[in-house]
Amino acid sequence: MLHIVACIKQVPDTKVIKMNPKTNTMDRASAPAILNPYDAHAVEEAVRLKHRYGGSVSVLTMGPPPAVKAIRKCIEIGADEGYMISDRAFAGADTLATSYALTKALEKIQKIRPIDLIICGKMTIDGDTGQVGPGIARRLDIPPLTNVNQVVEIDQEKKVAIVHRKLEDGYEVIQSSLPCLFSVEKEINEVPYSSLSNMIKAARYQPHIWAVSDLGEVDRTQLGLKGSPTIVSKVWAPPKPEGGQIVQGTTQEQIQKIVELVLEKKELFESRGAKG
Repeated sequence: MLHIVACIKQVPDTKVIKMNPKTNTMDRASAPAILNPYDAHAVEEAVRLKHRYGGSVSVLTMGPPPAVKAIRKCIEIGADEGYMISDRAFAGADTLATSYALTKALEKIQKIRPIDLIICGKMTIDGDTGQVGPGIARRLDIPPLTNVNQVVEIDQEKKVAIVHRKLEDGYEVIQSSLPCLFSVEKEINEVPYSSLSNMIKAARYQPHIWAVSDLGEVDRTQLGLKGSPTIVSKVWAPPKPEGGQIVQGTTQEQIQKIVELVLEKKELFESRGAKG
């Protein structure tokens, strides 16, 4: 029976988040916290594999106490258990420190029940690095399969997984030994609406919450800011797009005006290209 662990993160909704003009940083309080969209697809794929082959799905996250909401969302999707590591020592962690902390938690989960497969979203919408999944795989010394957009087969007897890995001009078929780690694309599946029974279960669910002291032997110099060699020097909002032009008049007049505007843009583009 498969035991799949999905690593997830609660993130600010980047569609509505604002930037602080004085500090050039994201104002996280300006946006609601949501389950990272890529991670939702990772959990959904884990649940589908559970139904396909049997087994159970656990989810793991690192974050402050309010991040239990993200775990409950995963229970709604169909996960069975949720684990969260929460401690001030984790604060300010970059991808290197995050992968270390999650690895220590995964090692503890492994002692509770052996892990056959780890699934992560391709990236988080607040960081866009895609580094945590491969970082976990490297620390656990298991194969990382990135950009997975289809799971073809999990053979539990032979302990192998066959997947399609997305490329720019198609896909490649990869076979890997188990255990391994997938980081999945959003197009791997569609996340359906949650069932009423799962929503009730999620509302009552209490995840397992661990502090640093619960993880056993941990090198605290690799946690949080101390274990984070990368520094973000500046963050800025992209320029706002120019406002559109309203075309009025009869249908024929509107069509004529749109054609003229397109030709003007084309001439401007071609003239800039000639100068370059």
